[in-house]
Amino acid sequence: MTLIANPIYDSVFKYLMEDDRVAKILLSALLKKEIVELQMRRQEYSAMQQTRISMFRMDFTARIREANGEEHLVMIELQKTWLATETLRFRQYLGTQYLNKENMREEDNGTYGLPIISIYILGHKLGELHEPVVYVRRRYLNYDDCVIEHRDKFIESLTHDSIIVQIPYLKGRTRNHLERLLNLFDQDYIYHADDHLLEIDENKFTGKDEQLLMNRLLKAGVAPEIRRAMDVEDEILSEIEKRDTIIMRKEEEIVKKDEELGKKNEELGKKNEELGKKNEELVKKDEIIREAVRMLSQAGLSVDEIARKFSLSPESVNHLLNE
Repeated sequence: MTLIANPIYDSVFKYLMEDDRVAKILLSALLKKEIVELQMRRQEYSAMQQTRISMFRMDFTARIREANGEEHLVMIELQKTWLATETLRFRQYLGTQYLNKENMREEDNGTYGLPIISIYILGHKLGELHEPVVYVRRRYLNYDDCVIEHRDKFIESLTHDSIIVQIPYLKGRTRNHLERLLNLFDQDYIYHADDHLLEIDENKFTGKDEQLLMNRLLKAGVAPEIRRAMDVEDEILSEIEKRDTIIMRKEEEIVKKDEELGKKNEELGKKNEELGKKNEELVKKDEIIREAVRMLSQAGLSVDEIARKFSLSPESVNHLLNE
């Protein structure tokens, strides 16, 4: 058994992808296309920051070769997270890339953006999708839903394909070349004494490409600066979890208070309803007494006699008669 650095950590993943050969191998396998040239972009958006430790980003410009031999430039936007709350940040970063003038190219017939391929490596599961790798591909269709084979630079500038990797569903799957590479991310291999390391059977990773990735992670596992960076990530993540726990508890308290207020409002509503019914009854009684007073007055009884019959004051009787 061999111990390698756990690539779920941002510092390890960055170290892994900074090797040009490794990056080409992994990205080619994900795209299922040959990458002829690969260049890592300036990482002004992907620097590890304490406030955004849960998401890591890397950008590449790649010249890819299609099955028919055609070559073209694309931008690969690679994002990795181990928390399930990053959708908004993913969208914000994607918007930043669309706005970045460095991603535009001058053509004879106009200025166009580089086609973007977004890759999301997730440390969590997505809803009901149980496949470890999910491809989201666009198609050009006409009104009758027939596929249009040609591609247009205008459309390619405004839309993009995506690849989603769900690490929890890897589970030792080795059905194809990509899954054999991604097996080195499988968190089932976590070393019992140290979450920073994965304990793997090197005899299962005998392919040339797998060996390159494994050796790179092996070096990361013994590099002091990488080990320190993983410790920092743990500390920051711990602080984030504490913060989220406090927020969650406060939200629970707010929900309880809202429920209590809801019950009190319900009780007040019932009391108001009861008071309303009592007021209606009083109004009806007043109308009955008023009508009786008028009838007795018309029958010739004096104010004092009527007052005695209803236990009212003479002033009240006069008020009822004059309404």
